[in-house]
Amino acid sequence: MEIDIGWLMIIVGLVLLIIEASQPGFFVAVPGTILIVLGAIVLLIPEYAQEWAPVIVVITALISSIITIIFYRRIAPGHRPLSTSMDILAGKEGIVVDTIRPDAISGKVRVGNQIWSATGDSVIEAGKKIVVIRSEGVHLKVKEF
Repeated sequence: MEIDIGWLMIIVGLVLLIIEASQPGFFVAVPGTILIVLGAIVLLIPEYAQEWAPVIVVITALISSIITIIFYRRIAPGHRPLSTSMDILAGKEGIVVDTIRPDAISGKVRVGNQIWSATGDSVIEAGKKIVVIRSEGVHLKVKEF
């Protein structure tokens, strides 16, 4: 039993697409699409397949890459990474998570949805509201609100 190269390309291309569908992120959709298109051309118009194969591969790769990128952007839209410049924290309100003690950075406060090491001029118990005075390195200087 002899299998035609066109059918082999289509089968391998389909397997790659199935792998991509079941385990997204391997990025085998583009080569899978190329193999399917090239296999179909080999089967349908074999006289052009060998001569035009490089052009067909490049065009198919470009089109399927663009479609794949658009598809992945829709199913997993990009989002900005969570980052906070400490310069903008001054004046923000928060709540004490771990008791704050003067001259110690073991205290913890929640400002927004982030937890920061904090210190203050007086003891501030957990659960109390605070306001950020300034940032000192990666720690916050706070006072009770």
